[in-house]
Amino acid sequence: MARRSMVRWLFRAMAWVLFTLVLLFVSLLLLFRYVNPPTSAFIVSYSIANPDQKVRQQWVSLSDISPWMPLAVVASEDQRFPDHWGVDFSAIRQALAEYHAGEGLRGASTITQQTAKNLFLWNGRSFVRKAMEAGLGLAVDGLWPKRRILEVYLNIAEFGPGIYGVEAASQVYFGIPARQLSAEQAARLAAVLPNPKVLSVASPSAYVRDRAFWIRGQMDQLSGLQYLKGL
Repeated sequence: MARRSMVRWLFRAMAWVLFTLVLLFVSLLLLFRYVNPPTSAFIVSYSIANPDQKVRQQWVSLSDISPWMPLAVVASEDQRFPDHWGVDFSAIRQALAEYHAGEGLRGASTITQQTAKNLFLWNGRSFVRKAMEAGLGLAVDGLWPKRRILEVYLNIAEFGPGIYGVEAASQVYFGIPARQLSAEQAARLAAVLPNPKVLSVASPSAYVRDRAFWIRGQMDQLSGLQYLKGL
């Protein structure tokens, strides 16, 4: 009887801990819908790993970012961004099918999931982290408007070692504020997002140049600046 009571107590305690964590995340997401996050999990991780390196980041509102930049990241990373609910289930099914076929586990993250991951999680490709990322992606999409998701993403995305956010990237690589980015410059920044620690904006490889060219073409195919006007 005592053992059964102890097990019951442990289950209740675990349920309360889980409920508290969920409530904490929901509260943070509601707060960050209106208040700019002071940092992100990825920025904190970089600062800990590189205590002697300066982190460059300057928050700007979406209205102070060239409209070519959100279009470039959508064209590059998540073309169904305006329509899905934070998770692209068709892309996940395709990635799982490829994994079961022996092709390795590739990313199928939406911009919403990447925003949640950068804010709260860690890098990696484990199923546990991907499941947490998907859950957070659904929560973010449910609590934030699409424009806010793009705004936060563009301010915390890494564009190079220690360079976070499009304003810092624009200043470092082009010497201009983010609001002045051209379509070509935006495509070049978006081209390094899959692996900004390896791919370089300043010294683009043939792969980065080809990818930027492809992104620029996708921007036109998505009807240009009209594509995100309804957000």
